[in-house]
Amino acid sequence: MDLIPGLPNDIALGCLIRLPVDQFSKAASVCKNWNSVITLPEFRRRRKISGLTRPVLPMVQAMVATVKKPQGDTIISSTQVYRLSVYDPENDSWYDLPPISKLIDGMPRFCRIVGIGSDLVVIGGCDPVTWRVMDCVFVYNFISGSWSRGSDMPGQQRLFFGCDSDLDRMILVAGGHDEEKNALKSVMLYDVVKDEWVTLPDMVMERDECKVTFHKGKFHVIGGYPTWAQGHFEKNAEVFDFATSQWSLEDEFLSVMNSSPHTCIEGDDGRLYMCQDGDVAVKEHATWQKLAKLPVGVYNVAYLTACQGKLILVGNAQFDELQSAYALDLRSDGKVKKWTKIETPDEYSGHVQSGCCLEI
Repeated sequence: MDLIPGLPNDIALGCLIRLPVDQFSKAASVCKNWNSVITLPEFRRRRKISGLTRPVLPMVQAMVATVKKPQGDTIISSTQVYRLSVYDPENDSWYDLPPISKLIDGMPRFCRIVGIGSDLVVIGGCDPVTWRVMDCVFVYNFISGSWSRGSDMPGQQRLFFGCDSDLDRMILVAGGHDEEKNALKSVMLYDVVKDEWVTLPDMVMERDECKVTFHKGKFHVIGGYPTWAQGHFEKNAEVFDFATSQWSLEDEFLSVMNSSPHTCIEGDDGRLYMCQDGDVAVKEHATWQKLAKLPVGVYNVAYLTACQGKLILVGNAQFDELQSAYALDLRSDGKVKKWTKIETPDEYSGHVQSGCCLEI
């Protein structure tokens, strides 16, 4: 059957791959033929080869409440209810993803989200009402605009773990702590395509609140701390080699002791970036170098990511303040790089718990 009557299918496919991201789910509902084409992995590959993929930045973000005082003043503040918001840098716009039907009280607290292909994967966290530790996995497909349930994360209860994807099909989950707040060194791998979990060899060290980053083709588990250290972050990292199924320890991976690695990311240029001591630093070879000061008035960074040659940051001055978003163009000339504030509607200024980046 022709995708578009009167046009060769190759040309018709060329039309479909040029649709805006937010129109894919509508196009998929037009007919079974369009749905079967749009939901295939080949569809995204064709978009990528044609240079048509665009970044989207999902975040687990608190909803905001507006309270009007008797004096007439209006106060906007973060609530304790979280949902999934998305910033679209291409169109400089914000929107919400459809809620997960089984999570009637909002997103789990301290859950992790990971982008992989056209999918956004939500893993673990706490029930926002009962505080029960959850092992559930939910997958949102940006092409079909729908949620599906993945296989639950196996093994013991796990919170404050690190995770990242290889951008293809695998997600690595490492460290965190159990129900007794004992730091973990166990590691698991989730195959999104097969919907299967595999246990990997333990790391050398326990790592609570670690950061996992896929860097130079390998999973790096960065920082964190063992049970006895409680909040005193390590400077080292461990790298997993799939060829040997072994972990290797890299000492002095971070430049600052006792610094949370949660903002450590790989940029478009393959270098590592991280916020520390009021600056954004970049790792050149084995050395961290200061790149730029944080935006004026920002002391707490909730989220850092990279897309289209820019760093995108969300943060605030104090933990109880609303958050703002900024962009730093890494391609700009000159030694002094300046942040540009991103226009953010009030409803998208709530606290950001976690975030990631996808190219759709």
